[in-house]
Amino acid sequence: MTLKVYNTLSGKKEEFETIEPGEVRMYVCGPTVYDSCHIGHARSVVFFDVVYRLLLSMGYRVTYIRNFTDVDDKIIKRANELGVTSEAISEKYIAEFYRDMDALNVKRATLEPRATHHIDDIIGIINVLIDKNMAYPVDGDVYFRVTAFEGYGKLSGRKLEDMEAGARIEVDERKENPFDFALWKSAKPGEPFWESPWGQGRPGWHIECSAMSWQLLGESFDIHGGGKDLIFPHHENEIAQSEAAFGKSFVRYWLHNGFVNINSEKMSKSLGNTTLIKDILDVYHPEAVRLFLMSNHYRSPIDFTEQSMKESSGNLDKLYALLLRVSDTYGNLPIIRLNSNNKARSGPVWKDFFAAMEDDFNTAKGLAVMFDAVRKTNRLLDDVTGETAFETKIQVEVLTTDIVKIANILGILSEIPMEYFERKQKDALESSAVDPEKIQKLIDERTAARKSKDFASADRIRKELEDMRVAIEDRPEGTIWKMMD
Repeated sequence: MTLKVYNTLSGKKEEFETIEPGEVRMYVCGPTVYDSCHIGHARSVVFFDVVYRLLLSMGYRVTYIRNFTDVDDKIIKRANELGVTSEAISEKYIAEFYRDMDALNVKRATLEPRATHHIDDIIGIINVLIDKNMAYPVDGDVYFRVTAFEGYGKLSGRKLEDMEAGARIEVDERKENPFDFALWKSAKPGEPFWESPWGQGRPGWHIECSAMSWQLLGESFDIHGGGKDLIFPHHENEIAQSEAAFGKSFVRYWLHNGFVNINSEKMSKSLGNTTLIKDILDVYHPEAVRLFLMSNHYRSPIDFTEQSMKESSGNLDKLYALLLRVSDTYGNLPIIRLNSNNKARSGPVWKDFFAAMEDDFNTAKGLAVMFDAVRKTNRLLDDVTGETAFETKIQVEVLTTDIVKIANILGILSEIPMEYFERKQKDALESSAVDPEKIQKLIDERTAARKSKDFASADRIRKELEDMRVAIEDRPEGTIWKMMD
């Protein structure tokens, strides 16, 4: 089977063929660093992290660029409100972005450029556009002439004449067309600025990404991605200015992820429901957050709720519990600590997962394959006997290998299972204020009652423990306990 991706530009799935054989050049729009990242940002970053991991596992040489927009109206506004420099604001939130994404086990991109490091490249493209009569300077500003670019609107499906007819935008009499957009903005008091042929100023948002992608990936490249909110005007304008400047097709495949809703409502500051990553990570395990973000197809919306996170947390427990069970049964099989290079021998589960991912990165279907393998492995371990022990071990090893290989693509199961449950137990105890010594005393009393066949007392103690939110499990080596979720 061949990798197929949904291309926003064509509006259909297409077979994935790179410009250079065996090499993928990918650019994904990163954050504008004026505030803390929210769960919507996390969805985009985590999805393209999975794409990056999958392409690497397929043997591609991948150059992955994820930028920082570190000069922008919002950054300047925040800096002025706080009485600090724009650079101080961007540095603060770049550092916070890395803390959040490192916690979510997101791989660093190949290169992570900042717009302010590419001012000369930006000025160079603008000069080319002016020379080609695709842009025009006015009073220190420079605007792109949208009517000069024949293909304007081809990504979003918007026709310029329809937009003009229904336009409700602020009129700038200096523009030739209301939809002409700024490539360069003249300096205003209290704003950062750079010298340019048009005077002191700073770049517009759209030209920053065109300049960075051009310098680091070339005039044409394979994949450009981001959230659906970037299709228009940001990505539409990138296409216009890049293709106008270089006279080449800009990007082969455009990928856009859907939105994250909060309790069935659109997330927005006006509704007061913006949910920050750092706050979510105070409550939920980062890998549970990743599982949640991958539980729907990337192009579909996804609803962040307490119930959805409870389900994702429970699913993460199932995965770690299986690895712990396999380790307890057979010793610490090397397969559990598989290297992320995914070179181990593959079984049918890996092939089914890969088929799901080759169909436009269908993580929801891929997760279903993974959890079906978890159920099969647990059933094998439930039914093992002396006669089937060797055969079962081989089957369990193949299934576990595939599960861990899948986990490497999804960016989960990075902890040692025993340490995962010990830390979870510790966190649960701290939040519940239950005395571990009291729990152990009750378990010892129950064990003694069972030995003396006082089953009524044993049942009473189990009920008492359950009321304390303590779950127990009787094993051959003794009774173990954990806090209930």
